[in-house]
Amino acid sequence: MNVHYTARHLLLPPELKAYADKRLGGLGRLLEASAEVDLVVSAEKNRLRAEIQIRGKRDRVLVIEEGHDLSAVLNVAFDVLEKKLKKEREKFREKKRRSGRERAALGLEDETAPLPPKVVRVEYFSAKPMSVADALVEFSLRKKDVLMFRTLGDEQWAVLFRRKDSSYGLVRPE
Repeated sequence: MNVHYTARHLLLPPELKAYADKRLGGLGRLLEASAEVDLVVSAEKNRLRAEIQIRGKRDRVLVIEEGHDLSAVLNVAFDVLEKKLKKEREKFREKKRRSGRERAALGLEDETAPLPPKVVRVEYFSAKPMSVADALVEFSLRKKDVLMFRTLGDEQWAVLFRRKDSSYGLVRPE
């Protein structure tokens, strides 16, 4: 973690810099190792202002606190920063857990295993004998992909199906 200190219109006492290092060291478990931390302390008229900005791969957190006592302002800013970092960490963990649960619920846990073929029984057939023209009319009315029917003359089963090019196919036993 890289920490950059900036003081505007005042000198940053070494005790407060050591205190900030100590608090940031305690927050190190919540931060990434490659996080950039900018601590800006400024004085404007009667107010002291502390800004802590953290930039990392996952986190972007900004805390701004104002007051009359610099140590109190830094203390409050670090407390707020710790709350925000804990909240972000919990959101990240929950997101990871939730995605794992969703994958398990959808059955996507093992993507490399081939799925067995699934056989679904459907009742798309006509028990009455009909000609191929009548089967085409029935087929277009039902809006299905396959229709099984008995032919009119010899009472053999035939299958009428819709092809990918929107034409029709007919299968008859020989």
